[in-house]
Amino acid sequence: MGPAVEIVEVGPRDGFQSIATAIPAQTKISIIEELCAAGLRRIEIGSFVSRSAVPQFADIVEVLQSTQSLPGFDPQVLVPTERRAQEAMAAGARHIVFVLSVSDRHNQSNVRRSPMDSVAEYGRIVKRLPADIKVRLNIATAFDCPYDGQMSIEATLALLDQLVDLMPEAEIGLCDTTGRVTPDHVEKLFSACFERYRQATSWAFHAHDTYGLGLKNVTAAWRAGVSVIDASFAGLGGCPFAPGATGNVATEDVAWLFQGMGIDTGVNIEKLVGVAQRGAALPGAQSGGRVRDALAARNRLTLETIT
Repeated sequence: MGPAVEIVEVGPRDGFQSIATAIPAQTKISIIEELCAAGLRRIEIGSFVSRSAVPQFADIVEVLQSTQSLPGFDPQVLVPTERRAQEAMAAGARHIVFVLSVSDRHNQSNVRRSPMDSVAEYGRIVKRLPADIKVRLNIATAFDCPYDGQMSIEATLALLDQLVDLMPEAEIGLCDTTGRVTPDHVEKLFSACFERYRQATSWAFHAHDTYGLGLKNVTAAWRAGVSVIDASFAGLGGCPFAPGATGNVATEDVAWLFQGMGIDTGVNIEKLVGVAQRGAALPGAQSGGRVRDALAARNRLTLETIT
């Protein structure tokens, strides 16, 4: 049996894309290896996107092909268009994450097409999908848009109405793109989804911690019935197409939360904190989270007491 809560590590994608300084491929690979050693088995390792738009992922093929043979490892890659999905699968990706937005303005900013155009692309992708490819469908601005403000539950459900039946077995991730959502909205939307889409098999939550509500929103999603949670080591992250959205909820904070609740995640927090400290030290990184610093302070105090 797997963990009661699966933490999907998105730092090597969502975290690294917000760092302007180029991170060498070997550094990315070694960080992914350390994250795996800490017990994180599903990791979003990068995106297949335009090199001019997001140069940080110019090495995505090398990173994918260098890590996909790690024991028990499930690397997933983000693809925003049909063309990028084909590129990813041609490079050997076996777990793709297609993303589109509820907000027309955000989708236009992100991929230069309307949400319904992206729906059509998603339909073409899954129609021709090889049997061994797994799919996550990420719904950006599911709760809030940086341009249009709060998205109504009805607007998000209206988009999902066009998507769920295209591939009911796909995992569906609802994303708090701006970090402005509150726990009541998180719980209400997921509850509405569970009630409306009984054919869907798996749901996930992607939180940001811009306003300090990340862990509260994660807890709200879990209480609504969500058992797959995205998080980023060291709290790295932020959407370049969502002005003001800073880091994701920190993986070490999420693991600490569930451990304290007696819920298994399969994560070794001490090992995770070590790689999180490395992530926070990357040139240009904007880190977040609390557990990493709290444990470091506790360890310093313990060492001073011993000596």
